[in-house]
Amino acid sequence: MKATPLVIAGLFVSLGTMAADTRTVTLDVTKMDCAACPIAVRKALEKVPGVGSAKVDFKTRRAVVAFDPAKTPTEALTRATADAGFPSSVQQVQ
Repeated sequence: MKATPLVIAGLFVSLGTMAADTRTVTLDVTKMDCAACPIAVRKALEKVPGVGSAKVDFKTRRAVVAFDPAKTPTEALTRATADAGFPSSVQQVQ
């Protein structure tokens, strides 16, 4: 999501930083067995409405996803990875 500048009463505010309730979830992702797998997982996660960013690490087999819980539940994230062929489970939500 690209931040859009907004000027209110002389104050410069970035709309991209105004998300009131952005959360970060760490997912344990299984069945990744090659260097291309994290790319497929990342693309699947980025298609989910409300996802701001997704970083997938092949070595640790984890994905860290910044998302808006008002637009999507964590279940939608695990469903997206499973639908792409990589089942996942929630390890931590912040």
